[in-house]
Amino acid sequence: MIHQLAAVDKRAKISKNVIVEPFTTIAGDVEIGEGTWIGPNVTIMDGARIGKNCRIFPGTVISAIPQDLKFDGEDTQTIIGDNTTLRECVTVNRGTKALGYTKVGDNCLIMATSHVAHDCIIGNNVIIANGCGIAGHVEIGDFTVMGGLSAVQQFGKIGKHVMISGGSLIRKDIPPYIKVGREPISYAGINSVGLRRRGFNNEKIFEIQKIYRYFFQMKMNVTQALNHIEKDMLPTAERDEILEFIKNSPRGIVKGYGTGKDSN
Repeated sequence: MIHQLAAVDKRAKISKNVIVEPFTTIAGDVEIGEGTWIGPNVTIMDGARIGKNCRIFPGTVISAIPQDLKFDGEDTQTIIGDNTTLRECVTVNRGTKALGYTKVGDNCLIMATSHVAHDCIIGNNVIIANGCGIAGHVEIGDFTVMGGLSAVQQFGKIGKHVMISGGSLIRKDIPPYIKVGREPISYAGINSVGLRRRGFNNEKIFEIQKIYRYFFQMKMNVTQALNHIEKDMLPTAERDEILEFIKNSPRGIVKGYGTGKDSN
């Protein structure tokens, strides 16, 4: 299933039913899972670990060395999960010694011309639209949708089930379950449509809404909001996840609801 015009190193570990189209180059320290399609003019460099049933479109470059002047040739990886699609001209750089790998999870879609830098961790079922730039050491949670032409500053953290408006500049951390937009980027409510699609019932959505009212609508600072939530609301998985995310956000979370002031 490897086209005669593809250049594939004999050391590469390529599983059954993998299709490699012409003019693609695959280095020796590469592993590709069953059923994956590698389109024409793709470059897969040393350190790539690609899962099952992926689709890699023309012009994509996987596991090139980081665009980081501190990189010194260390042995690192790029990990792509199962059933993930990388559209045209996507670039995913491998890690540095800081983490050792860059990881894109299962069932993700990264659209054309987007870039994932070194040491990023992207969860499962994430959609990144066209032309996004994700700087080094960024973490993106499961089921997040990132609008086109958005950019995330290095070391940024984005929680699960987040919806990000197209063209956003993300300088602050974004806690789980919310929508963000505007410039500067701000809280824009709960991602209720996405949550319902993924099986969250109304009671759970109302609980999440109540939590974020403390942070964004009750004129409290973060410390005050955390104290009130821990006092007034019973522990749940979602409550604890939100509180843990915010407590562990050294750069602070996005701005409050229409206030124009930082919420930290």
